[in-house]
Amino acid sequence: MTDFTMADLGYASLLLSLVLCAYAVGAALYAAHRPRLVFYLSARNALFVSAALTTLAVGILEWALLTHQFRLEYVASHTSRAQPLLYTISALWAGQEGSLLFWVWLLAIFSAIAVAQNRERNRELMPYVAAGLAFAQVFFLALLTMAADSAQAGFVIALPLNARLSAALVGNPFRLLDFTPSDGLGMNPLLQNPGMFIHPVTQYIGFVGFTVPFAFAMAALFTRRLGDAWIRTTRRWTLVSWLFLSLGLLFGMQWAYVELGWGGYWGWDPVENSSLMPWLTGTAFLHSVMIQERRGMLKVWNLVLVMLTFTFSLLGTFITRSGIIQSVHAFGVSSLGPWFLAFFGMTLLAFLYLLFSRMNALKEENELDALVSRESTFLLNNLILVGAAFATLWGTLFPMVSETFTGKKVTVAKEFFNQVNGPIFFALVVLIGICPLIGWRKASRENLMRNFLRPFGVAIGAALGLFLIGLREWYGLLSFSTCAFVLTTIALEIARGIRARTRQGRENVLTASLNLVRQNRRCYGGYIVHIGVILCVIGIAGSTFYQVETQAHLQPGESAQLKQYALRYDALQTYAIENRQAVAARLTVLENGTPVGTLVPEKYFYPSPNPDQSQWTTEIAVRTTLLEDLYVILAGWDIQAGTITLKVIVNPLVVWLWIGFAVLVIGTLIAVLPDAREVSASARTRSEPALARA
Repeated sequence: MTDFTMADLGYASLLLSLVLCAYAVGAALYAAHRPRLVFYLSARNALFVSAALTTLAVGILEWALLTHQFRLEYVASHTSRAQPLLYTISALWAGQEGSLLFWVWLLAIFSAIAVAQNRERNRELMPYVAAGLAFAQVFFLALLTMAADSAQAGFVIALPLNARLSAALVGNPFRLLDFTPSDGLGMNPLLQNPGMFIHPVTQYIGFVGFTVPFAFAMAALFTRRLGDAWIRTTRRWTLVSWLFLSLGLLFGMQWAYVELGWGGYWGWDPVENSSLMPWLTGTAFLHSVMIQERRGMLKVWNLVLVMLTFTFSLLGTFITRSGIIQSVHAFGVSSLGPWFLAFFGMTLLAFLYLLFSRMNALKEENELDALVSRESTFLLNNLILVGAAFATLWGTLFPMVSETFTGKKVTVAKEFFNQVNGPIFFALVVLIGICPLIGWRKASRENLMRNFLRPFGVAIGAALGLFLIGLREWYGLLSFSTCAFVLTTIALEIARGIRARTRQGRENVLTASLNLVRQNRRCYGGYIVHIGVILCVIGIAGSTFYQVETQAHLQPGESAQLKQYALRYDALQTYAIENRQAVAARLTVLENGTPVGTLVPEKYFYPSPNPDQSQWTTEIAVRTTLLEDLYVILAGWDIQAGTITLKVIVNPLVVWLWIGFAVLVIGTLIAVLPDAREVSASARTRSEPALARA
């Protein structure tokens, strides 16, 4: 297959998919307003075919990348012959057009799965769900196929297919060059890291996955079926999407930690913030829906939260692609910004119109019985999470707002985010510990005293112990003792459940533990997630409050000193690897005078056919223990003199951030699995319409 016909086929598959999705919108809405099953089935089949066509387009572009079809502009811009295979594969989502194609492919696959899962369920909702999912696909497919200006758009159908490929399109990944380069420019060196192979994938799955719960929420508003059926139907979609957003944050932080060479993992970069905001509102939604399921409360709030999560996902896409905010993660300036704002505005207006027109059907079934109750802690938890999301949003967008009204762009430093969000997140951690200790509806004074006594005792003991071993800063004592308090409350709650089962005399502790989790996976999976969050907090507090660093200029045989470590400079090496050249400093690590290993920090140079695009990258060396990371950066060197400049950082407890994320993933996977209580609740939900008809 030549590159000419390959580009034609890829573009044609996207164009046909656009037509099918537009048809699916109309057919599904017609089926909803005039109950005609055949039209819904036709719309559903259109979504299935669209998924197949976008899969074909992705396959063609990936094949072009792997076989170096440099006539395609996208291939020439993001790959080279010397580029490692791993990064040639990941070039699919490394650029503007490819990432949009990857996004719409995920959306098409998820849409097909959602309608297939509900073949025999939610028949009143599904036409609207299908229409919403198809409409979202229409938007993204239009970005990949429509002409950028109205003159081209008017003649797009009349032109030969390849002429359209050469037109000025918004984001066509199959655009052809007028010639075939002998080699490509290659991927941005900063993206040539294993973490960036998987970080965008997990991030996009999380972003796109929340489209499904939002489509069900809109369908519930359209049909006025505003109970908890749509929430139960989308619970796993929400959990899995949230899980992948969490993984996206994890892999993004690891990439920043090992690739950017500044000693940290989170800098409140605008694109980092854009991935955090939907995670915060998604977390609030996961907690809030439990109150609606249990008490029939917060119906409006849950709809608002799922809308915020979806729109924050769109906003993050807008930030990375519009060029309005500078970021190492962004794709640069493009014409996509207005399109995203238009889609964002249309979606928001449609949601608000439906929400306010359905207020009579969204009345609460119950009210808060007391301020001191589990319901109130869940609500406060929600307000804190949403407050953190909007504080982050304001700090992210303020430079753009400032430039618009004053003509000057004001930079918002990370200190702003730390000072604003630090107390907010601290309050959230405290609530994680308080919530399990307070009963539903109303907590008695005796209950509170009994439940809080031991956790408070452990927290005070932890603070005293840390003080005795030399920790004097109030913020460190407060942070770590609060973590001890929360971990104790979770441990006591789990212990109560195990003890209740063992008292029956038929199970030992291990069997009781396994059965306890198996029969209530949602609850105890959530507790494990909370343990993971607290371990993350320990890692963040240690590495934020107690990081120390030094810089040293060394000759062979000399050492850099930091805390109990000495780094002896042994040799400087240069060598070539695949598509780059390396400079490496070999260091012997001594801890309290005893050799404990070797570290080799490096710098990589990536040459490019365009000298202006040649680039150096930092490859840090790190020695990790449960207590701290020894983090070493090769900051400078002199080949002739054989001297080097090292930046050495000690990051206490940072490994617990990565361990905490691993525990969080395990807890989420447990919560995703069905348990006996959920199966019974789902059966009751399915039986209610049948009983009503009877």
